Amino acid sequence: MRRSVVLFDLDGTLIDSGPIILASMRHASMTVLGREPDEELVRAAIGGPGLVAQMRDLDPDRVDELVEVYRAHNEPLHAQLEAFPGVLTLLPVLRAEGHRLGIVTAKRLRTVDLALDRFPVLRELMDVVIGAEDTERHKPYPDPVLEALRRLDADAADAAYVGDSPFDVRAAKSAGALAVAVGWGGIHPDERLLHEEPDALVHTAEELHAVL
Repeated sequence: MRRSVVLFDLDGTLIDSGPIILASMRHASMTVLGREPDEELVRAAIGGPGLVAQMRDLDPDRVDELVEVYRAHNEPLHAQLEAFPGVLTLLPVLRAEGHRLGIVTAKRLRTVDLALDRFPVLRELMDVVIGAEDTERHKPYPDPVLEALRRLDADAADAAYVGDSPFDVRAAKSAGALAVAVGWGGIHPDERLLHEEPDALVHTAEELHAVL
């Protein structure tokens, strides 16, 4: 077993939430600002320092309105979420092999709960869940990964962090964990992930299992 602890990003890694994030960003921008957002810029920021920072990029003077409209549109869409093929079935296999598992995400814990309600296996199998409220700094800083390891009383050298964004790779590397990028998130292209020099880039649950 190469790493005793395996931490996962949530959006774009365990759950296929990219489409609802993009839809809600567009809805918020159109509703509050009356204009389409720059989708390339929106995609580039997903998985980073969080929703407030993303909305500040859209319009620094109307952040609160944008966040409120986004959340009102986005939260009900979690009932339609789908998981990526093979990923959820891999989790109990990893647990059976002795890995401890966790989620490290920039989502608010309230929104994380919506995803956990949709996929109860996540709630059952995770030993730790870190959300936006748990650290002052967010990815790409290592703080959320390190907080998860602190709660597990685990060393970074014994951990892997799996994510679909450049911010995940940077956070893992800064924390000293194995940085595993996944290419199935649908938001960030392989080229951008490889630019961050992850320890591995995988495209299937089988490839991920082999790395871990």
